[in-house]
Amino acid sequence: MGNRLSQIATRTGDDGTTGLSDGSRVPKDHLRVQAMGDVDELNSNLGLLLAEPLPGDVRELLVTIQHELFNLGGELSWPGGELLKDAAVLRLDEALAHHNEHLPRLKEFILPAGTRSAAIAHVCRTIARRAERTVITLAGTEAIRAAPRQYLNRLSDLLFVLSRVLNRANLDGLGGDDVYWQSERMKRLDAED
Repeated sequence: MGNRLSQIATRTGDDGTTGLSDGSRVPKDHLRVQAMGDVDELNSNLGLLLAEPLPGDVRELLVTIQHELFNLGGELSWPGGELLKDAAVLRLDEALAHHNEHLPRLKEFILPAGTRSAAIAHVCRTIARRAERTVITLAGTEAIRAAPRQYLNRLSDLLFVLSRVLNRANLDGLGGDDVYWQSERMKRLDAED
């Protein structure tokens, strides 16, 4: 982890491999690289979410999560390394409890919709789930600590809760509540066809 990027285009990956933090090289389609890429994609989409109007406490939480995801990605790039602290998982548990506390109990499934910020939070949630699946697959072939998997699992849950919080915050004026799945509506539409 001592190397810092001083040159972006090194051409060392032209052969289809990439370097890990321990100096080893692996194919770019290696499961470890896929997991790193999924975490990077998640972090980038959180950056997109941060470009939206957000409540101050949500913004602060998401910035912290971005830094923790960078640690998680670094840990994935460093076989046998540990950068994501167990306290990060506990922070997500606390944030889940805090943000879920004031939400009404769900009685129906909700659609990934509403305000733009809520919709982006749902996109982030699905990427977190994919990253979690990739890390689980990687852990089936290589030693991976439990914390990265647990973190991604909690984060996807938190992003679901935050999407509901963001719909209620309604900072873009296009939401105000969850968008509920209307199973009866679908039955009626099917009957009309």
